[in-house]
Parts: sequence; C-alpha cells; structure tokens
Amino acid sequence: MIGYVTFGTNDLERASAFYDSLLGELGAGRMMEGDNFVAWSTGPGAPGIGVIKPFDGQPATVGNGVMAAIIVDGPEKVKSLHAKALELGGKDEGEAGPRGDSGFYAGYFRDLDGNKLNVFCMQSKS
Repeated sequence: MIGYVTFGTNDLERASAFYDSLLGELGAGRMMEGDNFVAWSTGPGAPGIGVIKPFDGQPATVGNGVMAAIIVDGPEKVKSLHAKALELGGKDEGEAGPRGDSGFYAGYFRDLDGNKLNVFCMQSKS
C-alpha cells in the first residue's frame, strides 16, 4: 500500500551518503534525484525511501512518534542492517531482537538527521 516515504534533511549530501550505503545493503539504488531530494528503491514498482529538503525552505525537523519500517527476509538481515546504520553514525533506538511472542523481530535506529526507522522481519512462531 505504501509507495514511498520521505525524511526531511538539512544536509542532503550527508543524508544521501548514509542511505546510499545503508540501502545498498538491500540492493536498493537511487531511483530519482533532484536539487533538493534523492530517493531509493529496489526496483520499478517497489516502495521507495527518500530524503528531501523541506519545500517550505524551513529547517527539517523530526516528527515525534513518526517512524518508517523496512521489511527484510530474516533476523540476520535485521541484525546486519541495524549494525550498518550504527556504523554509519546512526543512533541506536532499540537493539535487534524479538519483540513479544508474535514472531516480530526488529531493530530500531535514528538516521543522521534524527529520523526514526525500524528494520524488521516476521518469524514463524515455534
């Protein structure tokens, strides 16, 4: 249902380098870019993630309670992508691990501008 999500940035070059490396781990590449934005996707028709300088010219700020989630195919990918985000300078918001007993396995982090993301997978309940 979601086509894409954008995160505000005050430093497009820095944010783009962060997401080039992080999303490259998933095989995503730049699908669109302009003077004030860059967007990535794994392919045509797949959801995208973008960073953008706000249209109104005001500084980008972080929405409290706003988060985007990236689905991956297993716990090892959750761990590696969460670790990659921290390696790139992101901040830990919850280490990778199971959450509850529903099979939900996730790691949480903030990007270089403070935007919150989650990387997750669903495991079969044993």
